[in-house]
Amino acid sequence: MTRSSPEPVTAVTDLASAWLPARMTEVERRLGETVAGWGPELGGDTGETLAAGGKRMRPLLVLLCAGRSAGLEAIRAATAIELVHMATLVHDDVLDDAPLRRGVPTVYANSGRRRAVAAGDLLFSRAFAVLADDGGEDGESRPATDRQVELLAHASVALARGELAQRRDAYDTGVSIERYQLRCELKTAALFECACVIGASRSAAEEAALLDFGRAIGLAFQLLDDVLDVVGPPERTGKARGTDLLDGTVTLPFILARDADPSLRETDLRALDAATAEQVCDRIAATGAPERVRGEARDRVERAKQALRASGVGGEELQMLELVADGVVERYS
Repeated sequence: MTRSSPEPVTAVTDLASAWLPARMTEVERRLGETVAGWGPELGGDTGETLAAGGKRMRPLLVLLCAGRSAGLEAIRAATAIELVHMATLVHDDVLDDAPLRRGVPTVYANSGRRRAVAAGDLLFSRAFAVLADDGGEDGESRPATDRQVELLAHASVALARGELAQRRDAYDTGVSIERYQLRCELKTAALFECACVIGASRSAAEEAALLDFGRAIGLAFQLLDDVLDVVGPPERTGKARGTDLLDGTVTLPFILARDADPSLRETDLRALDAATAEQVCDRIAATGAPERVRGEARDRVERAKQALRASGVGGEELQMLELVADGVVERYS
């Protein structure tokens, strides 16, 4: 599947044409090198995951927040972030018995559970190897700092905790908004936060603002993704409507719709098939809940932009990060 970017994200690349495209190309090259050379099974499975594409939002944030003066350490951090993200997708597909991702068969569907778990493990391990290896590329290149390793490890642990929380909440139609948000903070926002600060050291005030920005963008990203699961269409999302429901995952559109239509609480998620899951999606959409969630996501993005403006981050960097934030919203509009 060909990767495409929302217009505001394309505008970021145009704005930083003197340095950003070359660095993103280098990240892509390193991703390719990292997944190659592991034999026909592991190498093939991880290569399929890379070829399936993605928006590369997380490595883009690493490079933007590190700035044009950052060196190879930022490129390695951007590569490592995307490898962790890829690993979680492979493992999520195993847990969800997912046949498709981005419109193409998953590693789990093509190669089975055991090989998919091994492929995800390889991607996780290579992420930290990439981060720590200076590669001997030039005299100024250094391996990762303790801080970078700690940041990526903390985000990886958050991902695992978020997945466990989601498993515990599976098929619970009474799950609370607070519980849902905690899962989103762990499973999605944590890696966005990490991306905003792992590439370079900043002042305490700037780092705090970038962490808040990453958290808000990550939460908005997840909120809008959950809306698309309800309203589709499948040709855009690469998966059937109601995939979350079939997996037993209750998201904010369902929670808000449940409050408007209490009979939804009685839905037996374990009994759903593809057709009845679409019917539940139609009931959720009829309450207006998806539009309310979209509005909340837009509000979060706008507040994140305002906080960033007040933090001392400015100039070209501020302009580019605001464009990325707009790209998150436009991706789902």
